[in-house]
Amino acid sequence: MKFILGKKESMFSFVGNDGRAVAATLLSVGPVSITQVKSKEKDGYEAVQVGFGARAAKNISKAVQGHTKDLGLFAAIREFRLDDASTFKKGDTVDAGTFEVGDIVTVSGTSKGKGFQGVVKRHGFRGGQRTHGQKHSEREPGSIGSTGQQKISKGRRMGGRMGSDRVSVKGLRVLGVDTTNGKILVTGCVPGVKGALLEIKSTAK
Repeated sequence: MKFILGKKESMFSFVGNDGRAVAATLLSVGPVSITQVKSKEKDGYEAVQVGFGARAAKNISKAVQGHTKDLGLFAAIREFRLDDASTFKKGDTVDAGTFEVGDIVTVSGTSKGKGFQGVVKRHGFRGGQRTHGQKHSEREPGSIGSTGQQKISKGRRMGGRMGSDRVSVKGLRVLGVDTTNGKILVTGCVPGVKGALLEIKSTAK
């Protein structure tokens, strides 16, 4: 499995050799340094831990500084589970050149936070009727209880905080790779605001 960390840059229309325009997102990726290799014998599962970016020492805990002291001070540390992590070793570097045009990837990150939202925006409710005596209730949820149990059912769709969730977008295709500048172009949209941290990993075609 191929993997890397990166940041979301921008979206635009990409016109391929066939003349068709598709939505695409530009990602600034890597290089990432492998900070730890986990094995089934020692840790119970196979995984690779990687560090990305840079951060001032004052903003990193002493425990993390001690963990990565010989590699640097990273802005983010993430872990990728693998079937076999024995091919990697601590200190290895992974960059944009790992990916190729045509690779199918899954991009994971934190979605945009939208604050407290009502049921129309949060759950797609249609709202109340516009005529026949309604007043000030076009975007209200309507009845939220029942006559029998005298309580609100668990899981009832109501207004509340929306966004800031971990989201994974699958089936994105790599359209271009720029190893010189560390850029990857993928189809479709990815979660988060511009500059958001993203996890990119390959999936079976």
